[in-house]
Amino acid sequence: MKKIIFLIVFLAAFTIYGLRQRTVEPGPLAEVCHVVIPKGSSSAQAASILANAGVISSPWLFRLAAKWQKLDKVLKAGEYQFMPQQSMQEVLEKIASGEVFFRRITLAEGLTSGQMLYQIASAPDLSGEISIEVKEGELLPETYSYELGASRDSVVIQARQAMKKAIADAWAQREENLPIKTPEQMLILASIIEKETAVDGERPLVASVFVNRLRKGMRLQTDPTVIYALTEGLFELGRSLKKADLKIDSPYNTYKYYGLPPGPICNPGRAALNAAVNPAETGFLYFVADGKGGHNFAASLNEHNRNIRSWLKR
Repeated sequence: MKKIIFLIVFLAAFTIYGLRQRTVEPGPLAEVCHVVIPKGSSSAQAASILANAGVISSPWLFRLAAKWQKLDKVLKAGEYQFMPQQSMQEVLEKIASGEVFFRRITLAEGLTSGQMLYQIASAPDLSGEISIEVKEGELLPETYSYELGASRDSVVIQARQAMKKAIADAWAQREENLPIKTPEQMLILASIIEKETAVDGERPLVASVFVNRLRKGMRLQTDPTVIYALTEGLFELGRSLKKADLKIDSPYNTYKYYGLPPGPICNPGRAALNAAVNPAETGFLYFVADGKGGHNFAASLNEHNRNIRSWLKR
């Protein structure tokens, strides 16, 4: 009798060991796969979904392993990314821990709020309509993560909160004696810097030009503000500015009016925000494109005119 009991126990232990080994051996998946486990799915339903996707080869063993480990009641819904040959145990632990796959959306520097909202509204894997009112300059250009089916409002909230923090961080690191006195003025100046150059090393130089002009009481005379006056940030102008455009009667026309415009003209990134409150120390008052993707800077009008002639030759 003892031999029979010993044999039964041995066979049970051997079977359990064999099944356990099957759960940790490489799985059948040949390439990266995304699987969505719907809300309210039972372990049996999850096992069927995974098997149909080729992630696991034995749905009954998946259910049994989940039951053994008391994970069958804690499997979490969501989109999951599985790697080739991922073991059943790894698959089970991933779903039990809710290690869902996060999608990403990148909002580029220099876009207007309207352009960013359009990008968010057009993302097919987000849900719902945008119901949040957003002002110009309120969204930080950055890459944001979200789960499949997340609300569009949630991405807008992420970007707005990130901009608030970026503004506070930059303002806390500002130089003394700047001609900009509030975080709002910093944001406006940063938006102009962002539109004037995409070259990282030039942002402090561009900032110095505008800071020097503000200190001297000169008009900023920057084309992007005129473009914003013409388009209100709703569309691309699609052409070069004309002399007649520089006469438009708008507070955003920095050729006509002194000081900063009344609001930002785009959503600046962290580098532009930092440049606005930490400009390079220069005597520059002018800059013009150099024809190579950057700009030539000048401290005098004569030097600036020479740079213009050089650019026209190019």
